[in-house]
Amino acid sequence: MTTYILNSLIVPADLSGGPVLVVMRTATLEEVKNLLRKGFESAVGHESTAQLLTKLTGISIPMRRVSIMARPGDVIVHFALRTRLPEGRVLSEEELQQLQFDFVISEVHQPR
Repeated sequence: MTTYILNSLIVPADLSGGPVLVVMRTATLEEVKNLLRKGFESAVGHESTAQLLTKLTGISIPMRRVSIMARPGDVIVHFALRTRLPEGRVLSEEELQQLQFDFVISEVHQPR
């Protein structure tokens, strides 16, 4: 099982083994901190978002523009803005702090 953190609400799932079932739910900051303390891989693609997440969680979250493919048993922590930004717009950490956002946890399962 791998835990990933992303700065979007997408669920990049590996479907090569067949269909997967994804269960998504909102999460509290405390729940996110507890989950990330157990270890994670960052796929946060913007430095300002990585910096804000590091401040919010107290856990070093590096910026890594990588692609992931979640498999059954994996968990994804999503940092999801409630606002869609204009195309090509990248916000500073200060600008991000002014926007509303949610933490969402996705659990990837093998269907029965």
